[in-house]
Parts: sequence; structure tokens; C-alpha cells
Amino acid sequence: MSRDLHQQAAPARVRVALLTISDTRTPVTDQSAHYLQQHLTAAGHHLSAYRIVRDDMPAIRAAICELLPLADVLITTGGTGIAGRDQTIPVVEALLTKPMPGFGELFRALSYPQVGAAAMLSRAVGGLAAHAAGHTLLFALPGSLNAVQTAWEGIFAAELGHLVYEVQRQGQPAAPAKVTNATGENATGEQA
Repeated sequence: MSRDLHQQAAPARVRVALLTISDTRTPVTDQSAHYLQQHLTAAGHHLSAYRIVRDDMPAIRAAICELLPLADVLITTGGTGIAGRDQTIPVVEALLTKPMPGFGELFRALSYPQVGAAAMLSRAVGGLAAHAAGHTLLFALPGSLNAVQTAWEGIFAAELGHLVYEVQRQGQPAAPAKVTNATGENATGEQA
């Protein structure tokens, strides 16, 4: 089936949860989440949940695990850089059962014309995460408004429904009992 036929078969409305990872943002100051909320609803999608959590591995993991069953797509913002407090990526990578390397590659390619070589500082990742209720697409974005706009305009606006269609069209294998990373540790760094 061609991409155009997939787009036609894709759901027009998907359930999206947003998770902001920040030690300083509040629901009032979270411009990136405001932008995504506005554009998601304008595109006809359903915002199923929104949370802010501090940049702390156990807190991030708990919030992601709570939100995954509530959405077809979970988008996190913040904590994707290389600074000492940036904890999002190890947690997300440990939860991905089907990584999509092309997401991070595409995001950095779209970011390069805007920020130059600094695009390499973004460790944006995405893929499929299994949970007890099924599977959810999980994407981790930088927290800046510019990064969120780049991801929405360059990726999600056109592909959100198509991504969900691809996950659902042939089903997925059952969720593993316990998800660990390549070193055998869970997302909190404990041995599995």
C-alpha cells in the first residue's frame, strides 16, 4: 500500500498526551506545551493528558508509565541535552521496544538550518513503547519552543495519524514482562 493510501486510512483524530520535564516550568510558563496543545487540538486531535514532572529519572519514568496507556502518542519535552540534569533520554530509551532512529535523525536534520552544528546537542528520540494496555508511540523532544515548533511543523503535523496507523494496522507483539536497556538495567539504573 502506498504512503498516500496509508495517509487516507490513518485516523484523523489520535489521543496525544504531553509530558513536560523541567525543574522550573509551570502550567503558566510552559510555552512549548501551550504550542503543542493549540496545534494538536486545531488539527482535530484529542489531548488526553498533560503533566509537568521534575528532571529526575524515577519521576520521569513514573510519569511516562502513567501516561502511556492514556494515549496513542506520548510527546515529552525537556531533558534531552547533555547537561548534568538532563535525564529524559536514558528513561525513554529503556522504555522503547521498537526504536525509530529516523525520528531523531530527521529532527536533527530539520534543526540544523536553524541552529547549525548545535543540532547535535539534541538527543531527541522516538519509537514504540509497550505497556500492559498495548503500545504507544513515545517521542522525546527538547524543551525549547523552537524545537517543538520544528517537530510539529516538520514531522507531526503531517505524520501523526500515519504513525498511529502503522502501529495499529498489523497489531503488535505482546509487551515484555520487564523492559530493560542494553546493559540490563531498568530506567532507574537498577539491575533487572
